[in-house]
Amino acid sequence: MANSKYEYVRHFETDDSLLPNTWIIIRIDGKGFHKFSQSHKFNKPNDRRAIDLMNHCAKAVMKELHDIMLAYGQSDEFSFVFPKWSNLYSRRASKLVSTVVSIFTANYVLAWPQFFENVCLAYAPSFDSRAVCYPSDQNLRDYLAWRQADCHINNLYNTTFWSLVLNGGKSEQEAEKALCGSFSKDKHEILFSDFQINYNNVEAIYRKGSTVIRLPQEVTYVSAKTKELGTRIKKIPTAVFEDIISPEFWDKYQLLLPDTKGK
Repeated sequence: MANSKYEYVRHFETDDSLLPNTWIIIRIDGKGFHKFSQSHKFNKPNDRRAIDLMNHCAKAVMKELHDIMLAYGQSDEFSFVFPKWSNLYSRRASKLVSTVVSIFTANYVLAWPQFFENVCLAYAPSFDSRAVCYPSDQNLRDYLAWRQADCHINNLYNTTFWSLVLNGGKSEQEAEKALCGSFSKDKHEILFSDFQINYNNVEAIYRKGSTVIRLPQEVTYVSAKTKELGTRIKKIPTAVFEDIISPEFWDKYQLLLPDTKGK
């Protein structure tokens, strides 16, 4: 930037660098998505098209921002995990937050016809975003466990609620009243006794949410020199639908922790 008498205005910018040597979580949430899902007639209790679209957008963010090691999503939210060593954008919160949410939203709009072939996008969706730092590996795991527990609680309620409405003949008000004050075991009993639904057999993508991690896959490429096809192993953002609360997940994917660059 050329020097000028106006350059002093740069000094009004505040330093919003996030704490060093901490995990960074960038979480995006849909803004007004209850209305958005109604306007676009999402299936209840879950619309696989909408979930697949969210996962597609999360993968697009991870392909663009290589520092992200993991993303976890459910409903209209996604959390992106940057490792402790990441110095992307000098760890400036405003840059990280705005970049993640803009890439995600742009891909949501662009890919909409791919997942909702016969549904016109009535208006553009929007997402908000925030940045939070977590100092320890346990803090990170507890955060992810919190989001997955939230996924389970919400999905169990929604599965029971919409079973009562769509198959039980109740109005939405009656279903809400019937579930008021109920416990998890009560919802399991309603689903099994009244609708012959074993909640544990509901697809894991709905019960556990989506965890996007980089997994090695064989990809085809064209040699720049010989123009011949070849194959190589490349780590590709891939969605898995597993229990991330239990230690088995972290044992299975040991390269996610400990947080050491290059591993």
